[in-house]
Amino acid sequence: MTVKRIQLGAYIIIGVLLVLCFRLWQLQILNGDKYKRLSEDNRLRILKTPAPRGIIYDRNGTPLVKNIPFFSVSITTDNFKGIDTDSLSALLGLSKEEIDEKLHRKDNSPFVPVKLKQGLSFEEIARIEARRSDFPGLFVEKDVGREYLFGKVGAHIIGYLGKITSSQLSNPELRHFPPDALIGQWGVEALFDSQLRGIPGERIIEVDALGRELRMIQGSPPVKGSDIALSIDINIQKAVEDAFGDKAGALVAIKPDSGELLALESLPSFDPNMFSMGIAYSDWKALMEDKKKPMLNRAVQSQYPPGSTFKIITAIAALEEGIISPDTKINCTGGVGYGKWTFGCWKKGGHGPVDFHKAIVESCDVYFYEAGRRLGIDKIYKYATVLGLGKETGINLLIKERRGLIPNTEWKREKLRQQWYLGETYNAAIGQGYVTATPIQMARMVATVSNGGDMYPLSLMKGDSKPMGRVNLKPETIHMIKEALSGVVNEPGGTAHGSMSQLTVIGGKTGTAQVVGKKKGLAGERFMDHAWFVAFAPVDNPEIALSVFVEHGGHGGSSAAPIAKRAIEAYMKSKNGQEAIGKGQ
Repeated sequence: MTVKRIQLGAYIIIGVLLVLCFRLWQLQILNGDKYKRLSEDNRLRILKTPAPRGIIYDRNGTPLVKNIPFFSVSITTDNFKGIDTDSLSALLGLSKEEIDEKLHRKDNSPFVPVKLKQGLSFEEIARIEARRSDFPGLFVEKDVGREYLFGKVGAHIIGYLGKITSSQLSNPELRHFPPDALIGQWGVEALFDSQLRGIPGERIIEVDALGRELRMIQGSPPVKGSDIALSIDINIQKAVEDAFGDKAGALVAIKPDSGELLALESLPSFDPNMFSMGIAYSDWKALMEDKKKPMLNRAVQSQYPPGSTFKIITAIAALEEGIISPDTKINCTGGVGYGKWTFGCWKKGGHGPVDFHKAIVESCDVYFYEAGRRLGIDKIYKYATVLGLGKETGINLLIKERRGLIPNTEWKREKLRQQWYLGETYNAAIGQGYVTATPIQMARMVATVSNGGDMYPLSLMKGDSKPMGRVNLKPETIHMIKEALSGVVNEPGGTAHGSMSQLTVIGGKTGTAQVVGKKKGLAGERFMDHAWFVAFAPVDNPEIALSVFVEHGGHGGSSAAPIAKRAIEAYMKSKNGQEAIGKGQ
């Protein structure tokens, strides 16, 4: 009996030893590499080093942005368990819910520390360093952010940085970026992000139990992104913002001989510095709910009746089709009748006998009613569309561009199932009724007319380009149009004579687009007419062409034309090396 017990005990001991040996073999041999990696992860940290972004310059070499350091606090993933989130919340000034959300995000990587708070003050850094022993794995790191040197000026074209989104992280090019990395999310920052962002560096470091760095095992330095030079002139942008004051609207300026954008301003604007370290949700919500719509790019995303600036199209069509000549005179008595309606001229008493030149200089509506009647809407449509209206310009700002609308008989028949009426032609001939256009379309139209008919692709980058097409207009048509547009600004009776410049000879056309509310007798600024002005200079050899739109600005001559003058003179001063306006600090 005793022998059997001894044998049983021996079997049990042998069995236990076999289990232990098997377990040791499993841990050390079968899964040895796995546990070695886990052990290494407990003492090694992989830290990404952000790359300085490339600098964005304007056409004159003025930097529009600069890189700035800022500090963040992160925690390593293996230190999550048992962490006192109440104390951590008090230390960082974050709610417990915010911390829990960051610690338990689905896209957290077991090898990448979790960023808890960005943009730390030096006081916050000192407080965190003093308490690090209470929170193993908590550490402060340096990031690279952006400062936009001109604030709101040019924000819609320069853009901003923002935190990388989950959909962007699925992009193979961005998979190596940490979840809270800042990349281009708008404008040029987004459009040229791959060039600007550079290549992040990487540091593999050994740390102690508190997460403090002991030594660097391996590292690769970050590679700075490429600098880029834009075609825009920040002096024009600054002059435009100053000239607009608190008014809403847009300006687009183009170099007529290359299609380069010299300026693109949309107002009111936003300060991209709000985004440079990641914008707070409350600030983003305030921007989205702002009734003034600062995030709307009015230059390409808003369409309005172009008013009398559209008379350039009607005039070109009438001259090209031969239905009027420079000597054709029409007697303006203050309006024309059509059935029970009267289509009035802006000058209630009438202009009297008006020839082609005077009709444009003084913007006689009756003259263009008659020109439109003789042409018909389909011929107006033909010349408007060939000059780029009613279609996207193709400018790439990573936002949806509006097309505007140029109606014709087919459009009305298909969309409204109605025939076209003469009264609608009267309205269309002076840029009212169904006709709408964007500021960038109007700028390209006047650029094409001013250079003699060459239509260039619009570009944000400085450099020569070839025309993408040519509008075949008679030289005498171009000459008569430019001469009349010069008279608008430089002759005493011109509707923009108050904006004549001493620096250069400006040619242009004013426009006033009626607002529906005004027809109903409603009062207040929001029911005032919109103001337009399209222009180019110098008249003989244009170097800049632009369109200005002022929401509820009243008359184009008194509201939009002075802004155009400021922009053109800013360009001329900048081009001639005179003192730049409003350099960034």
